[in-house]
This record gives sequence, C-alpha cells and structure tokens, in this order.
Amino acid sequence: MNESASSRTTALQGDAALLRAVGTFALTAAVINVIVGGGIFRMPSALATQMGAAAPLALVAGALAIIPIALCFAAVGSRVQVTGGPYSYLGATFGPFAGFVGGALMWISNFTSSAGVAAALSVQVANLVPAFAPPLPRALLLTFVYAALFALNAFGVKLGARAITTLAALKLTPLFLLAAIGVFFVDWSQVSFAIGDVPSWGALGASMVLVMFAYSGMETALVPSGEINDPARDVPRATMVAILLVVLLYLALQIVGQGLLGAGLAQSGVPVADTAGALWGPGRVLLLATACISMTGFLMGNLFGTARLVFALGRDGYLPRMFGTVSAAHRVPLWALAAHALLAWVLAIAGNFDALALISGGAICLVYGLVSLAAWRAQALDLRERGDAPFVLPGGFAIPLLAIAAMVAITATLTRKEWLAIGIALAALVATYALLRLRKRAA
Repeated sequence: MNESASSRTTALQGDAALLRAVGTFALTAAVINVIVGGGIFRMPSALATQMGAAAPLALVAGALAIIPIALCFAAVGSRVQVTGGPYSYLGATFGPFAGFVGGALMWISNFTSSAGVAAALSVQVANLVPAFAPPLPRALLLTFVYAALFALNAFGVKLGARAITTLAALKLTPLFLLAAIGVFFVDWSQVSFAIGDVPSWGALGASMVLVMFAYSGMETALVPSGEINDPARDVPRATMVAILLVVLLYLALQIVGQGLLGAGLAQSGVPVADTAGALWGPGRVLLLATACISMTGFLMGNLFGTARLVFALGRDGYLPRMFGTVSAAHRVPLWALAAHALLAWVLAIAGNFDALALISGGAICLVYGLVSLAAWRAQALDLRERGDAPFVLPGGFAIPLLAIAAMVAITATLTRKEWLAIGIALAALVATYALLRLRKRAA
C-alpha cells in the first residue's frame, strides 16, 4: 500500500490532525444553537410559576451572572487554543487534576442533557404525530435521530458546522419573529420589573438555577478550539455576540408570553407554542415544529462539541487512546462521536436520567466557577499558546471574582440532597482519576 493510500485509511492522532475550518459566524451559530435548545420551550411557564409578573427579573439577573462568565470564557479561550474547552483551560492553568475533574463533570452534564432534550423531542413529535407516542415507535424515532446526528458529524467538520448553522437559522427565525411581532400586542400590566413584586428571595434563587440552565451551553460549543480558524479573534467575538442575542431573545419571549397569556402562562405545557397560537392560530403548530428543530439543533451542537471533549480526554490518556484518534478520511473523532451518541441514546430511550440531570446543573456551575479562576490565572501568567494577541479582561481579577460570586450565590440555593448527589459524583471522579494515574505510571 502506498503512502497516500495509507494516509486515507490510518487513524490520526492529536490536534494537528484536526482541520481549522470553523470561523466566527459558524462558531456564533454553534454557541446560540447549543444554548437555545429545549430550555426556552419550557422556561417561560416555569418562571411565571415561580416569579409571577416579575419573571423577567430572573432573566435580567441571570444575564448579569452569565455575562461575566462569558467574558471569562472569551479571555481564557483566546489563550488556550487546543481542543477540550474547560477541560483544556483548567489543565493548562491548574494542572491535570483540575482539567480531568472539569472535563468529566462536563461530559456527565452533556450526555444527560442530550438525553433529556432527546426525550423532550420525542414528546414534541408525539404531539404532532401521535403514532410516535408508544414505546417502540418512540425508541425507533430516537434511534433514527441519533443515527442521523452521528452521520452528519462523521462526514467532516465543515458539514457538521454547516448543519449547525442551518438548524440555528431554521429555529431562530420563528422565535425572533414571535418576539418582534408579539411585543406590539403585550398587555404591560402582566409584566413587572419591580423588585417589590418578587414573591420571595427563595423564589428568585430557584428561578436563577433554571435560568442558568437555560443560558448554559457555550462551554460545549467552545470545546472544538482545535478546529477554530483564529481562536484569539473568533472565540471572544462569537461568545459575546451569541450571549447578548440569547439574553435579548429569552427576555423578549418571556415578556410576550406574559403579555399575551397572562396568568395562563404558568399553566401552559408548551408556553412558546401557546403564545404563538394567541397571536395566530396556525402559529401553535409552527412553533411546535420549531421546537422539534430547535431540540435537534441542540443535540447536533451537543454531539459536535462534546465529542471533541471526549477526544481531548482520550488524547491525553484519561480515556482509551482510540478516543483520541480522528478518521483519516474526514478528520473527525469517530470513536468519541460514537461514545457520546451511544450513551445519550441509551439514556434517552430508558428515560431514567433524573439523578444525573440533577447533578449536571450544579456541576456546570462548579465548572463555570473553575473556568473563571482559570481565566484570571491565564491572564496573570500571560499564557499564549500560538502567540496571537489574546482577549484581555479589564480590571484584573474583578470580572472573574464577580463570576465566581454569582456561581456561589446560585449553588447556595441547591438542596442538601442535590449537594449530596454532586459530592458522590465528585468522589467517583476523583477515584477514577487516581486509578487512571496508577495505570499510566504502571505503563
């Protein structure tokens, strides 16, 4: 076999095997695509239940918390430019132990969230086509969804990025139209930004956990840094533009929902679709279809980003080495794609993912806090992996400190049961890390 034929059939290893083909526009679409997943289609009614007319305040408070975190991601992401996202950020700044814990927590969070959104997708599809409601058709539907997502990702990073951009456009257009048109029909007596209308600080805290879950996702979209054209330029731009657009969209949809449905918003099982139906009868079906597209887009972005996280863990020897290889034909991490898709598919069909989903919310807040520390340390060390001019956080430690304080405040609202679950997961991860280290030393 000649050298060129061998190169087409042999799996390649390391970041050098990946293609830098993702630009600012595609990365912005990926961040929005992962954030605007299934959460937006449930959040308006949940917030209205917790906060009543003052629900928009929770979104404003969440924005104040997520923007400093986005700035920290932009800063450290412009300095640490290998594939892995928070795993690589923490590993580069605080060593392998912090990187491993952050990466493992992210993977747990991501495959449980993927399974949860896939299960929600099956419910949306069953509302449109009742034949998919029974267990067997539902299982076949989920099998088809994950097989299609795997295939789109398996045939190259450019195809995967284009699919993400297309899905983002398809799902965001109806949502932005609903927000832009609906604002002219809002009954403003149903909407309040007054602190005095907040039912209780406990209600605000519980709402913040939900809002942070809805705003999360940028950490997954930023994992494939090894395939971004110019991380020092593209990561800060894409992160901040995406977060600002998402905050404006979520706030507008909450206001329009409350202004059109009033107290009925809290009782709605499909609040965004019901809001569209209040404006235009057929709009309800259109937004149910949009929900399906949105959730599929989330699953696509989740698989695209998380597979690169698994790739990074394999690349560095914390998972079997095959996960750190990429296919020679299309330069994608096939084994990592398959592992993540398989775990999420099994969990989605079984539907028994509540415990891991509970852990994932708190785990992501912990990861956010660690990444904020990593951003400060990377800037203090003036870490630069490619020599490019990085994004510099103004005020030194002020923004990371604000981000960490926000995460502490939010995680303080978790119950003892939730903290126990997170503690057990962390203990298991530490034991796994120790075992892998022993194996590496023996080898």
